[in-house]
Amino acid sequence: MARAVHAQGTEILKIGLVGCGGRGTGAAADALQADPHTKLVAMGDIFRDRLQASRKNLQTLFGDRVDVPEERAFLGWDAYRHVIECSDVVLLALPTFFHPHYLKAAVEAGKHVFCEKIHAVDAPGVRMVLEAAELAQKKGLSVVSGLAWRYDTGVQETMKRVHDGAIGQIVAIEEICNTGFLRSVPRRPEWTEMEYQLRDWYNFFWLACDLPGLNMVHNLDKAAWAMHDEPPVRCWGMGGRQSRVGPQYGDAWDHFAAVFEYANGVKLFGYCRQQDGTATEIADRFYGTEGRCDLLRNRIVGKVNWQYQGPPCNRFVQEQAALLQSIRTGKPINNGLYMARSSLMAIMMTWAGYTGQVITWEQAMASKRVVAPQRLALDADPPTQPDAQGNYPMPTPGVTRFE
Repeated sequence: MARAVHAQGTEILKIGLVGCGGRGTGAAADALQADPHTKLVAMGDIFRDRLQASRKNLQTLFGDRVDVPEERAFLGWDAYRHVIECSDVVLLALPTFFHPHYLKAAVEAGKHVFCEKIHAVDAPGVRMVLEAAELAQKKGLSVVSGLAWRYDTGVQETMKRVHDGAIGQIVAIEEICNTGFLRSVPRRPEWTEMEYQLRDWYNFFWLACDLPGLNMVHNLDKAAWAMHDEPPVRCWGMGGRQSRVGPQYGDAWDHFAAVFEYANGVKLFGYCRQQDGTATEIADRFYGTEGRCDLLRNRIVGKVNWQYQGPPCNRFVQEQAALLQSIRTGKPINNGLYMARSSLMAIMMTWAGYTGQVITWEQAMASKRVVAPQRLALDADPPTQPDAQGNYPMPTPGVTRFE
């Protein structure tokens, strides 16, 4: 088992990376930047080309601190197990479907974990995250979430003032995540359907939880934070796809809107869109009885007028610094509760759009619906399959059901 404390802050911490795409490579670079007494000692991915490209990029940046010989460069579906065995700290940055399972395996093995957002695509996965977090607490292990805004200094200072009453009681929250298209990976003739979906995973619900899981979850998490992580009572919403149409976009939608209602009457209004040529905006606005807060601008206006004046913060490096410092000091961080709850909010928003129905918190939390292939292999069938024209089945509000 990984030791909870590493003496005097100079002992080398061995980092393992599972998922060698852009975000995984970035997380590894952030960890190596955050603590000079770290080494990347193991990497794992399903695809050789991704692992090799990631290793080369990281070696260019960090030299011999990237100590990943071929015998610790693991490929295939069980690569994560080998990475876990080699490491003190495991970084998970994969298609979301895999996060709960790998998080649980790492904690069971006694390892500290950074897990990228979103943390699950279905309620059974959310429950698995909660179980893993509870086990980590018992074992004295750190579990840090990739919901990185919670580690941004300016956002922290602003949120503290909101919680201290600078805008009075919150009465409404507005969350916006409107951007252009995400990437789409062109299909290659030599790929199986499973390989294609894994490489183009942003565009498949079973791997990403659609737009609310990919990007909007950051906004939902900041709203949840403002509400002291109390869960909403219910959610209803709508969505569809108008611009990103065609087989190259899988079964993903390109816009959602939802309303979350809280027991105290507060309503959270959330909007996300990925359509090229449209107005872009990312914002978190809290409206209170005595003022309002623009969280991303670190600004409060009303009874209290305040603007954060501190230095900028690289939240991605800071979350890794917090994780590594918690290990060295023996003061574990456990983000498990808000990881799970914010992920469930994204799941609720997605299914409120897909079904056109009201989704309650209790209903979502108790759901037994599992989104998974029958087996994990590149020649296996993914949960969603194209028709003869290459189009994927789409949910239909009023017909599709949430179970």
